[in-house]
Parts: sequence; structure tokens; C-alpha cells
Amino acid sequence: MTHRDVVVVGASAGGVEALRTLVAGLPGDLPAAVLIVLHVPRSAPSALAAILARVSSLPVRPAVDGEMLRHGRVYVAVVDRHLLVLDNRIRLSRGPSENGHRPAIDPLFRSAARSFGPRVVGVVLSGTRDDGAAGLAVVSQLGGITVVQDPADAAYPAMPRAAMNACEVDHVLPVTKIGPLLGEVVRQPAPPFVPGQDALLNTEVDVASTVPDGESDLGSPATYGCPACGGALYEISGVPSPRYRCRVGHAWSPESLLEEQSAALESSLWMALRALSEKSALSRQMAAAFEDRLGGRHTVGRFETMARDADEAAEMIKGLIEQIGATADGSPVQSSE
Repeated sequence: MTHRDVVVVGASAGGVEALRTLVAGLPGDLPAAVLIVLHVPRSAPSALAAILARVSSLPVRPAVDGEMLRHGRVYVAVVDRHLLVLDNRIRLSRGPSENGHRPAIDPLFRSAARSFGPRVVGVVLSGTRDDGAAGLAVVSQLGGITVVQDPADAAYPAMPRAAMNACEVDHVLPVTKIGPLLGEVVRQPAPPFVPGQDALLNTEVDVASTVPDGESDLGSPATYGCPACGGALYEISGVPSPRYRCRVGHAWSPESLLEEQSAALESSLWMALRALSEKSALSRQMAAAFEDRLGGRHTVGRFETMARDADEAAEMIKGLIEQIGATADGSPVQSSE
């Protein structure tokens, strides 16, 4: 009988310290492969593997495309590539981003669950938004063990809370206890598993593993646009909580989609504020140019009115920007009434 020998870990904001603590707590004879995704900017190199190697009794290395999984190794996602597991091999992919991230946590969790089922142990650590929640639910559905950092222990509790809302979590612990727990859990026997039964899961793993051809059809059209490419979004059918993908594969949870829409809206408001500021300045410049001209008083007044109108509209835009910012950070928005 096989045992639970594939550990997948996801983290975001506050995740470096959580990962250091978790990896430091893993035993040196761990009979499992560990794969880690941390959200990192696409434009900067990641030093995560080196950071974790300093505290680990196991070898830690950046993941390499095509490498066979080996027990007693820690594999770290690299910048701007999804980390997937396909048929016991690592796959690094430039597939579409999920929740605005590449690497993202959900693709790793789904691919591991599809390949190994009950042999998988999924771990969600500190982070914002809810990446990892949908993937952890798949791990749970296919018989894997689910572990979440206690939100009270996490620097950023949103990701752990979202994971706990997405499925029945087996273990909720402070991160100091997760490493030792994994050392025990991976020695447990895992029931048999026959992969390939879930058509939706197969499709989502396939989408993440390549650049799609634009013909993905995962559900019914939604009335939203994709923040990543502007294309139409489709609501994915057959999942417990709403999720969306566009035709080329960008995926969004409702929370991530809402935050991206808010960011796009604020950007549009700043552009409008700039345009109004320029209109006000140009109108005053034109008014000054006509000031000394014979018969130009009417023209001067028109330009001054245009400048005042632009200033008033700009003040309204400033108020909207302040209101959006207050809503985004959870601060109460004061009514104008």
C-alpha cells in the first residue's frame, strides 16, 4: 500500500517566514516530496530556495522542468512559471495566470490531486485573497489530507480562512506545529486511487499546463470582463463556489476578480482626474490669452466657466478615489448625507 508522499504547500503575503518555520520543522528522513508555491513578482528573481535551504535538513532547490519527483526533496516554484506535477514529473508552465498570479497555488494543488489523489497532503499558509482555497478543496475531494495555518497565527489570515471555508480541513495548526505534523502524516497509508475520472479537473490542469488555444469552454457566459486580457469571462460549472475563466484561460475567484476590478476602476478614475486637471489648466491659459483682446470678454468668460466646471468635476473624482480606497482597506465609508 502506498503512503501520503506528496506534500504541496501554498503561501503568499507573510509566507516567507511561515515557510521557513515549516521547512525547519520537517524531519531529515521525510519519505515524501515537498513542492512549494509562494506568490512572487514576475519581474524579480526569487531567493526563496536559498532562504529555505539555510534552515532545512532536506535538500531545497528551484523546480526544474521535467525532473522526476524524489522523496526527501523540497522543490520551490520559480518566477513566472506555474509549478505542476504531471505523471510523477515536474512541469513548469507559462499557462494563464490564476487570480492574477503565476506561479499560483491552485494549479499545483489540482495537478497533484489529479496525479496522486489520496497520496497528497495540501497545506495553505499565510496570505491575502483566496488563492489555494479551490485547489485545497480538490485535494480534499480526492481523498488527500488538508492542513491550514491557524488564521490567528498567520501574518495575513485571509488565505487560511478562505481555505477553511472552501472545504472541511483536517488540521488547523500554528505553523510551528505543521512541520512535525507532516513528518507523521506522510507515513500514513493512502487508499488506492484511479486518476482521470473528473473531466473538469482534467481540463483545468490541461489549461494551466500550456498556453490555451482560446477554445476553452468551461461554463456559461458571465457578465464580466477578464482583468488580465479584457476578454469575456465564463462561470465554471460544477464547482461548489463561483469561479471564472476567460477563453484563453485566465482564472479568477470572486474575491480576486472584485479586487482587480477595483484596481482597474481606480486607475480609470486617476486618468479622468488627470484629464480634468489638464482641461482646467488649458482653459485658464486660453482665458488669459484672450484677456487683453478687444471683444474677447465673452470668450474669456466661457473659458473660465469651463475651468471651474473641470475643477468641480475633479473634486468629485477625488472623493470617489478616497471612497474606493476606504472600501478596499475595510475602513468605514462616511455618508455624505
